[in-house]
Amino acid sequence: MIYPNSVDQITIRRCKTGLIAIDREKTAGGYTLFTPQTAGGIVYLIDINGNIFYEWKMPSRPGRDSIILKNGNLSYNGSLVDSPALYPGWSLWKGGDFYEITPNGKIVWQFQDPTHHHDACWLDNGNLLYGAVEPRGEELSIRLIGGKTSHGEDESITYSDVIKEINREGDLVWRWSAAEHLNPEDFPIHPIFDRYHWPLVNGLGETKDGLVLMSLRVTSGIIAVNRSTNKVVWKIGSDVLAQQHTPVEMSDGSILVFDNGNFRSGITSPYSRVVQIDPKSSRVLWSYSDSAKPSFFSPYMGNAQRLWNNNTLICEAAFGRLFEITMDGEIVWEYIIPFFDEYPDDGSRDYSPGSQNSCFRAHRYSSDQISWL
Repeated sequence: MIYPNSVDQITIRRCKTGLIAIDREKTAGGYTLFTPQTAGGIVYLIDINGNIFYEWKMPSRPGRDSIILKNGNLSYNGSLVDSPALYPGWSLWKGGDFYEITPNGKIVWQFQDPTHHHDACWLDNGNLLYGAVEPRGEELSIRLIGGKTSHGEDESITYSDVIKEINREGDLVWRWSAAEHLNPEDFPIHPIFDRYHWPLVNGLGETKDGLVLMSLRVTSGIIAVNRSTNKVVWKIGSDVLAQQHTPVEMSDGSILVFDNGNFRSGITSPYSRVVQIDPKSSRVLWSYSDSAKPSFFSPYMGNAQRLWNNNTLICEAAFGRLFEITMDGEIVWEYIIPFFDEYPDDGSRDYSPGSQNSCFRAHRYSSDQISWL
């Protein structure tokens, strides 16, 4: 055996990357879309064999995610270059540079909002729903429970989440403010998190009844908000979830969630899981975790998608691991993103240093959904 003269210092890359497992009889097949956080704006679509089938080069690095729309165009959530540094860590998860681009690379829509962060989703009515922040004064910060102050930030300014819906013309058609509609006493910040951003909505969704789903990162839990009243209809709390991401309503009304597992109550060794929950009772109806639980763990980002054959595609985001499982938890496809690089030197490296292959989410599409390619 011939060994290299030096050792690759990137731990994950020393392991095998690309397609590492496939059961062709049990996989749903199709094409998987992912947007590496450190690839400078390249979006990849791979086939079931792990080959690059298509790619897009976008004008800005990703704020977080990309999806293929029903019309075949790519929706891209980019990171606005000149977005102000609102607080420590903002450079890492800021977005605000939205695009819709055709398969041949033509930009047909663009919208910018320097206050946007994390998630955004297209609604059935053609509008865009996304999370943003607004500065609030001491009247909010003095009411916040928990958390810590570790960066010397100004306690007189706390950024609170605002959910916005805009139409194709960029007009604001709905707005919801956490500071105006949530009681801080009911949503305490976990002691490990900073207090400058509350409750940090990292995931959005919409139910068939029009409720807006919001994943609350620093308080742990998911809420559903009625658009007409702006009130919380139901809540799944920190007794069930731990710093979760990506709530998605299933056909039976249950909620599929990527439960990251940071600081899970009563657990000393963190691990991630995917859970399907009855929102009315908070009862877990189905779950997946690795049999060796710490072997599946993403401390940040991540998603799960129920596929057309009832399998589930999972994105173990922090380590670029994409895999597909059956309802019995059998892995039938696995791919490790082979593209490694560092975040730009704009403050992001301070929070997420080193070369990495992370991505916010992954999405699987059938051949019919991308028949234009």
